[in-house]
Amino acid sequence: QVQLVESGGGLVQAGGSRRLSCVASGEYRNLQQMYWYRQKPGNQRELIASLTLSRVTNYAADVKGRFTIDSDFQNTVYLQMDRVRPEDTALYSCRVMIIDPEGYAKNFWGQGTQVTVSS
Repeated sequence: QVQLVESGGGLVQAGGSRRLSCVASGEYRNLQQMYWYRQKPGNQRELIASLTLSRVTNYAADVKGRFTIDSDFQNTVYLQMDRVRPEDTALYSCRVMIIDPEGYAKNFWGQGTQVTVSS
């Protein structure tokens, strides 16, 4: 089994920056694909950034150019948030596809970290 723990959330002023981390622990061969989601109050969870093993990234339109997803491809996924806006306030969660010791791909979710942007 693999556990994911996010950190780095908190209160940040509009225009500022925040770096979120998602650390994986447990038995696996490597991180295969990585995703960051967010859920705003009253809304459904939405995918905002993804990163593949071949370093291909994709971003939702409203974060593109401001947020950056990266990873060491060992156990940590990052989300660098720059020029944040009040509408970025949300619970941020990571999802990671790993290759388990038997060679199977499996997905795991973290519990999330709250980011609140003040105006």
